[in-house]
Amino acid sequence: MPRIDHVLVTQNLAESRSHAQRMIGDKRVRMQQGHEWCVIEKPAYKVTDDALLEVLPSDTDKYVSRAGIKLAGALAHVGLDVSNLTCLDLGISTGGFTDCLLQHGAAQVVGVDVGSGQLHARLRDEPRLTLFENVNARHLDADTFADAWADQHPDVDDVRTAGFDLAVMDLSFISLTKVLPIFNPDEFSLLKKGGHVLALVKPQFELSADALSKAGIVKNPDDYATVQANILQACLAASLTVIDYFASPITGGDGNHEFFVFAQQH
Repeated sequence: MPRIDHVLVTQNLAESRSHAQRMIGDKRVRMQQGHEWCVIEKPAYKVTDDALLEVLPSDTDKYVSRAGIKLAGALAHVGLDVSNLTCLDLGISTGGFTDCLLQHGAAQVVGVDVGSGQLHARLRDEPRLTLFENVNARHLDADTFADAWADQHPDVDDVRTAGFDLAVMDLSFISLTKVLPIFNPDEFSLLKKGGHVLALVKPQFELSADALSKAGIVKNPDDYATVQANILQACLAASLTVIDYFASPITGGDGNHEFFVFAQQH
């Protein structure tokens, strides 16, 4: 018999086996056994192809990824209304941050990712989204952005020249200190005057390898202060005034504590 994580996908109750495994881990999957519904706790549990399964609803279903929940909490924390704003999403990946921005009324989102083919199907035909793939945010300058726009979206109005109201970031395997310099207006004006940056800080990518466990978890909580100090210094160097630095409403998928930095261009 097949595994339940496989059957959840074939029954269109999960988008992928990894999605099914997350739902099982959250104890959201039940199967009817006789007259009772039983919670299934192991992805490898064997069931028949026609097993009667049920997925309990959750707030995590509102967005295409958990990242949307993180950003929604951050927007609420800082009291930022994104209605009618033009936004830049660096590290768009599957689109969790973008989905959140659009559901909160953003007028347009320009998404940038170093990879390709990751955007969730639900967002692929979204008219308010302009996606740029295979573009490294760290090297995003006026020429790179202009070339990418001409190459990937020649028929779409180039909104970047007017500047963005808000830039959000959810980056992995790179320190934010290496990306924040792109917001320095002396180099390239990405933001409108007074525009904001709301970036997810992942300490595991801000620290050296010896500060992490074998599982990639930050070993010493005291290192979080070091990360914060480095992020604040990088913002200052990029002419960004830090308004707030606070814990993410939920932890990262690997269990690491994460934070947000909220800043405004001078």
